[in-house]
Amino acid sequence: MTLVWKPGYSFDSDASTYIDAVETADGLALETGVRVAINDFVLGCKQDEIWDAIKASCILAGARTTNGALVPLVGTAPTPNNFDLVGDTDYNRKTGLVGDGSTKYLDSNRPVDEDPPDSFHASVYTSSPQIGTVGRAVMGALSTTPSLNRSLQLAIDNGQDIAANRSSGTLPSTRPINSFATGFLGTNRDSSTGYDFRFTGTTLQKVEASLAPVSLNIYVFAQNVNNTMSAPSDARLAFYSIGESLDLAALDTRVSNLITAIGVAIL
Repeated sequence: MTLVWKPGYSFDSDASTYIDAVETADGLALETGVRVAINDFVLGCKQDEIWDAIKASCILAGARTTNGALVPLVGTAPTPNNFDLVGDTDYNRKTGLVGDGSTKYLDSNRPVDEDPPDSFHASVYTSSPQIGTVGRAVMGALSTTPSLNRSLQLAIDNGQDIAANRSSGTLPSTRPINSFATGFLGTNRDSSTGYDFRFTGTTLQKVEASLAPVSLNIYVFAQNVNNTMSAPSDARLAFYSIGESLDLAALDTRVSNLITAIGVAIL
């Protein structure tokens, strides 16, 4: 498909391939503004040199249907569990897909140990925060052998915090100021000695030696504990990404701009 917007504006080939796949899944074309928002995101990530680090990702907004939203931007498509794929009652084009804090989650089909040692990131964009019981995760993969080896844990309520790939069972001593805020939430490890996490526009560091990652698929809207779904969230997510180490601040800017532009483009 050849995408045209205005003279002098060109669509990136990766963005075009993704847009084509979404429109095929939807059975309808996207608005020009949504197409442009996606294209600008991909071009921006390439300009910031973070695109190649993204190995699994979905833009959970913009598409006309839930099936379209589950088309992968990069990598393998996630496996949806218990979401409404027919009536689209769990999906909002501007704000994304919502969990139920009970049974609904995505299996990203991306194992924690798929990425190089000490090079890992994971992120989500939260449009509506966790409102149910505390202690729920929006993304995770944990093993209980050894005890609570948190290869990854992202949570957005006061009961849990953030832990990065290849870390031990302890949680960061410096916590997000407002765990109920919306927006970008991410973690990044680029060394064996510590990792960063970013929330509410601020990047903080945690000094913690890395451990071997677990061989578990990362779940979204919940965490995978020894191949069992645990701690499901009722948050609404508009984006997630998993992959190698990258600049969290740069990704935050690009994702935030993407979700804002999609909201403007959809009437």
